Amino acid sequence: MIDPARLTADLIRCPSVTPEEGGALTLLDGVLAGAGFECHRVDRNGTPNLFARWGAKGAARSFGFNGHTDVVPPGDPASWTHPPFSGAEVDGWIWGRGATDMKSGVAAFVAAAVEFVTRTPPDGALVLAITGDEEGPSRDGTLALLDWMARNGERMDVCIVGEPSNPDRLGEMIKIGRRGSMTLHIEARGVQGHAAYPDRARNPVHALIRLLGDLTSQPLDQGTAHFDPSGLQVTTVDCGNPATNVIPETARASVNIRFNDAHTSASLQAMIRDKAAAISAQTGVGLDIRAQVSGESFLTAPGPFVDLVAGVVRAETGLDPVLSTSGGTSDARFVKDHCPVLEFGLVGHFMHQVDERVPADQVRDLSRIYRRILERYFA
Repeated sequence: MIDPARLTADLIRCPSVTPEEGGALTLLDGVLAGAGFECHRVDRNGTPNLFARWGAKGAARSFGFNGHTDVVPPGDPASWTHPPFSGAEVDGWIWGRGATDMKSGVAAFVAAAVEFVTRTPPDGALVLAITGDEEGPSRDGTLALLDWMARNGERMDVCIVGEPSNPDRLGEMIKIGRRGSMTLHIEARGVQGHAAYPDRARNPVHALIRLLGDLTSQPLDQGTAHFDPSGLQVTTVDCGNPATNVIPETARASVNIRFNDAHTSASLQAMIRDKAAAISAQTGVGLDIRAQVSGESFLTAPGPFVDLVAGVVRAETGLDPVLSTSGGTSDARFVKDHCPVLEFGLVGHFMHQVDERVPADQVRDLSRIYRRILERYFA
């Protein structure tokens, strides 16, 4: 059988900094094909992706795993205790870029899947959707895999995304949803003039400040059953004006919103545009808003799938996992449009840091949990 810790080290040795494949998906293709998985490279616009299925297409039940092999840049290699793509195994730790986020998670579910279908072939299908574009733009990664699956009659009934989900101990948290994320770029357009003659100008900074003040003066909501209150943060304000006696013509700001299931990106945009229109009417300053939506909020409500995973985690770790919606975004935001999805993976210490590393035994423990989940699901 496959040692998931050793597979983690082998994957780390593949320098797969987004958008480079680095040999990681090629390695997994060989491992999975050798275990009887039907594998397809689903590359789109130069982005590498791998689809693998064991069992018949259209099987009555299909369990899926999703993850990524691309990693963020390592920075200065001289700052690392061990080279960032060495996959060094020292004193029970595996070192290197991607050790936590998330070559270990991929190795854990690949090893679990291979062992499961080899020892106890299930009555159903097992799908692995692995992308090389999670740390990058995310336009041609998991989305490309899901598009390809739809065109080719492939499906997952449920899916686990193997991202690091635990703050401190393996088993303490399962992510059953995520907040949405949206950035608004706001441009205020007024009339330039002398600061001593404001009646001959229209100050865009004042209008912009009014809008930002309105947006930050009170919470967007008080939270919902499974989500904390939404958050709105002003991240930049600038008018590019080097002169102290000139009213500028334009001013710009950016606002990032992490929103719960009380909102959609469309409902938030409508609310903010209404506020902007009212201020524009009062001040004569134009307020243009451009939105970038990274993902909508979603929730996989507690039920049979969540209960199954939580039960296995509880039995294997002795911890009662918190069902959380905290954190940023992941590719689960795409998978949720295909099937119920949750996230469960390793402890997130050291991800994206210099000297990223993971305990080898923790990777093995995670793989065992994944295998038990498969056994319970197909029982």
